[in-house]
Formats: sequence, C-alpha cells, structure tokens
Amino acid sequence: MNKQILLINDIAGYGKVATAAMLPILSYMGHPVYNLPTALVSNTLDYGKFNILDTTDYIKGVFPVWKELGFGFDAIATGFIASERQASIVSEYCREQAANGTTIFVDPIMGDEGKLYNGVTPSAINSMREMLSVAHLIYPNYTEACYLTDTEYRKDGMTEEEANRLVDALRKIGAKSVIVTSMIVDGKHCVIGYNHSSDSRFTLEYTEIPVHFPGTGDIFSAVLIGHLLQGEPLEQSTRKGMDAVARLIELNKDNVDKNRGIPVENFLNLV
Repeated sequence: MNKQILLINDIAGYGKVATAAMLPILSYMGHPVYNLPTALVSNTLDYGKFNILDTTDYIKGVFPVWKELGFGFDAIATGFIASERQASIVSEYCREQAANGTTIFVDPIMGDEGKLYNGVTPSAINSMREMLSVAHLIYPNYTEACYLTDTEYRKDGMTEEEANRLVDALRKIGAKSVIVTSMIVDGKHCVIGYNHSSDSRFTLEYTEIPVHFPGTGDIFSAVLIGHLLQGEPLEQSTRKGMDAVARLIELNKDNVDKNRGIPVENFLNLV
C-alpha cells in the first residue's frame, strides 16, 4: 500500500538536490509526495555563490491551514532547516503528527568532510538537535554526527566501539533508530546503523567512488525511505539506498558540471 509522504526541505532553482532529487524518486516508487520548502535557494551551494530565501514565515502560515483542512501524512521527511525558529515550528508540527501515527524521518543536513556546508552557521547544530528529538529515524553523515554530539571528527575514522558510542550519543538526543553514513570504521568505508524495533546494530561496507556530487545524500534518503514505506526492513532498505547511490555516481562520474548534482529523472529505473 502506497504511503503519503511530506518532504520538508529546501528547493534549489539550479541543481538536482534536496526536494528536486527526492520527489521524483519517491513518486516513481509509487508514493504520493507533497512538499513544504524550508528555503528557496538560487543554486546548489557548491558553486560558492548563492542566494537563499528563508521561508519560515510562509511555513508558519501553512500549518494552521493544513490543520483546518484535515491534511495528514503517513510519513514526514525533513532535510535542510533554515533557522532555530524554523526548527522549533517544524519540530512541533512533526511532534503533533507523530502523535497521530506519522513516521518522522530526519536528515540533519549541515556539512561533510569535517566542516559545515557553505552558508550553514553553527546555530544550525541546535536546530538539528531539536529535529532529532522528534525523529523515528535519523541518517546523518559522519561529519554531522560529530557536530551533533560534540565528538571530535577524525579523517581516518573510528574503531567499531567508538562508532557504536557515536550512535548511542545520537540516540540520547532523542532519535529512535539511527544510521550514520560516510564513516570509516576500522579502516573500512561503512554505513552503520541501529534499529530501534529489533534493538539490533548493523554495519554495511561499501567501496568509495572518489567523485563528489551534491545531492547524493538526498538520493540515498529517498530510496531508503521509499523501501521502508513499502514495509522492507531497515538494514535491507539502507543497503538498497547505498547501492542506488553507487550506481548513479558510476554512471554520471564523467559529467562535466558535477555541481548540478545527478539528473535523477534519467535513471529512475535504477533506484
């Protein structure tokens, strides 16, 4: 049975990232998709120059209308959050919806490779902690997990014991199930996870492809969520998300302008 999902994320005018990457994938997988933009962004941040419009006031006006009309969703997936004020408003809405049975997925988008993204301020960390507190599942990358838990980022990664402690620190903030991507654990590239439903942990290895595209995390989360909403287990859904990203990077690695992201509409049969 297909599930209705709301994407709360930014919309980039130029580039296949965030909502523009996730919406076609989830729609292709058969789920009715709705969206609420947290910000309008001129282009992907990788170009170095950009313009952002914070839509917090718009969001504040949307939720009362939706409540009055009786709109509800089977799942909500949040991504980029523009401010602490926005985080407070969105997290409260998610908390209300969760009480009605809605599953909350949170991608705490802040940075990668040990640093925050262009235009993301340290105040974003508190905003994302607010979002984690209402989440059924979170999936930060290693950099974001370190920022959220005040853990030292190490380029060479962690031991398995340290990685498990990192996951537990994220759970203490409030998240039920946790996935941490882009990790090096005992010298191997891994995605590690904790499944709240089964009280079990898993580690999935992958081969890194040394090519950078913005939006690959959004592709991963869309495929992951799509399979979870179809009733598939967390570990299996995570593996499918990882494999989809690897396939799309491999097929697009020779693209001239990688800052645009991956043109996902051309490869929906591969997700």
